[in-house]
Amino acid sequence: MQLSRRRIRSRRVASLASVAVLTLAVSTSAGTGHLVTGSTTPGPIAPGRDSALRACMIHGHSGVQMPEGIPTPAGYVRSTGTVHALNLMIDFSDAPGQGSASARFAEFFPQTQKWFMTSSYGRLDYRPETPIDHWLRMPKPFAAYGIERGAPFDPGYRRLVQDIVAAADPQVDFRRYDLLNVLVTPNAGPSALDTVLSVTFAGNTDAPVADGVPLSNASFIYSRQDDGSGSYARTGYRVLPHENSHTFGLPDLYTQDGGGAVGHWDIMSEDWGADNDLLAWHKWKLGWLDDSQVRCVSTRGTAVYPLTPLGRRGGRKLVFIPISSRAGYALELRTRAGNDAAVCRPGILVYRVDADVDTGNGPITVYDAERDSGGCTRSPNVHAELSDATFLPGQTFADPKAEIVVTVVGTDGSGDFRVRVTRR
Repeated sequence: MQLSRRRIRSRRVASLASVAVLTLAVSTSAGTGHLVTGSTTPGPIAPGRDSALRACMIHGHSGVQMPEGIPTPAGYVRSTGTVHALNLMIDFSDAPGQGSASARFAEFFPQTQKWFMTSSYGRLDYRPETPIDHWLRMPKPFAAYGIERGAPFDPGYRRLVQDIVAAADPQVDFRRYDLLNVLVTPNAGPSALDTVLSVTFAGNTDAPVADGVPLSNASFIYSRQDDGSGSYARTGYRVLPHENSHTFGLPDLYTQDGGGAVGHWDIMSEDWGADNDLLAWHKWKLGWLDDSQVRCVSTRGTAVYPLTPLGRRGGRKLVFIPISSRAGYALELRTRAGNDAAVCRPGILVYRVDADVDTGNGPITVYDAERDSGGCTRSPNVHAELSDATFLPGQTFADPKAEIVVTVVGTDGSGDFRVRVTRR
């Protein structure tokens, strides 16, 4: 069965007024490609089928776009081992390249490579390659492709990809690469402060073919995500790991209302501002956590579970409490370590995963331990209200309907936390 997927992207941006004001800009972050079940295209490595974890491997119905369930469907790029990313820098007659193409490449690398190495605990060896080190001039002006916020793959992006292939093919063997990054000159299209055009088409088996392979996983990066705060050199690259994570099968976690569902706790929710990691659920889904690092609480009773910081290698990272075959609660420990530069309240993050909810519609919801507090961060472009969402020792989360109670019991000298889970 073919699945058509369309991802809607909502972005927070800061105004350039003397007092920064957060606003919302909406654009698309996916396409109308088709995924064929059973495709031979490499996909994310599924976690082992440990019988003790089977109840926690939730799954959505067949019509869900980019489902949060485990395992990830076929058709995406593999998310462990060595992945070769082809990077092509393009410009247009009505938007000639700003600066050198190699400088554009340097806006994203080696930072993106390091981000994936850190987040995956070394399990993803992401290798960016640039066989062409100059701007590739497209045969048509940018305006002729009709690319705008929400543009589908056909006809504009199809024509663009065909023109990219025609320009690059004499120097590029497309068979060598797992995904394509098109780094567009930043002066093509509007500023990201107005509209974010960056988009990914993943699992798109209708994509044009080059050297006998479909370019089915491609990310297009446009204007610089520069809010004027002076942080672009450190944070501007993060749009690319967000977009590339779509090629690994991860959905958008923001909604039309912005990042209020997950905040800055996952780069698939917010990728502006300070560095942030992926949720432990996503790391398990991508094969970056072993089954031994996950505990599935599927039976009645009370037990205490240790959790080690997500940013530290080794140890238990995720406690999952399924409430149906399609949803459940996740617990993990977030601290300022690894990719988590913006954590201002280390503690246990509690969130719900719904495998039946489409990308961009809120498949994950973080629960706020300190509602209406205003948060604990003032970092630019970080959703402040959820920044102190973590639960600390003595605090409790409960779902009376599901008869689940989670209490943070305490910590130890090494920084690990203990949580007590009761299922009635």
